[in-house]
Amino acid sequence: MLKLNDIAKTFNSGTVNEKKALDGVSLHLAPGDFVTVVGSNGAGKSTLFHAVAGVFFPDRGSIVLDGEDITFKPEYQRSRELGRLFQDPMRGTAPHMTIEENLALAYLRTAKHQHAYFSRTSKADRAFFQAQLARLDMGLEDRMRQPVGLLSGGQRQALTLLMSTMVPPKILLLDEHTAALDPGTAEKVLKITREVVAEHKITTMMVTHNMHQALELGNRTLMMDSGRIVLDVQGEERSSMTVNDLLERFKARVGEDLDNDRILLS
Repeated sequence: MLKLNDIAKTFNSGTVNEKKALDGVSLHLAPGDFVTVVGSNGAGKSTLFHAVAGVFFPDRGSIVLDGEDITFKPEYQRSRELGRLFQDPMRGTAPHMTIEENLALAYLRTAKHQHAYFSRTSKADRAFFQAQLARLDMGLEDRMRQPVGLLSGGQRQALTLLMSTMVPPKILLLDEHTAALDPGTAEKVLKITREVVAEHKITTMMVTHNMHQALELGNRTLMMDSGRIVLDVQGEERSSMTVNDLLERFKARVGEDLDNDRILLS
């Protein structure tokens, strides 16, 4: 479903602030893969997601999604095939628009005809939105006319997840999408994530600082360091691996311990 071949990206090249953010990253994901990504701050996790989403074009390499080379495809065009959630619950929704209007925009984003965004949703569409909201078990199906800005962070993040997957994308990028939520709400959003991804068999990449989540969720775990993928575990090896095993493998590969209190204390 996704093939990254030798992706490299350097910011502020030739200046004192030069930063090699991605250093020859190659990665192949099969349809339905659910990959968790772990690494210290500055390891390149979010930059990798930016490259896939089209926030910038790489200096070198190619990105192929479902057989199509999208290396230089604009971000707004990729959004028709890609879903993304950020750490900040305030991103991904329009606060002054109603829940129904936000859902309508997300629903129409995949439409190909010229006037898609000026279309009106039908009664059947609104019934579909209501049914989807009911699955979140947050009472949002009865508040469709309320502005999204009135929702809590957890409700907004759950709504953003629904908007990103209502029309199943070819790939879903989750960039620490539960990190800013309280533990109870985070667990609920994570549960909804598991259910939605499993139901639609969506190819997914999820950045997390929680080492237990990294081994428990999905079918594959990547560890990044200095813009490179230094560890890729899956299958039987991953199923029997503990957090300490993962940390030891990281040390053996990189030559030093993982230095990130947030990860180690999770």
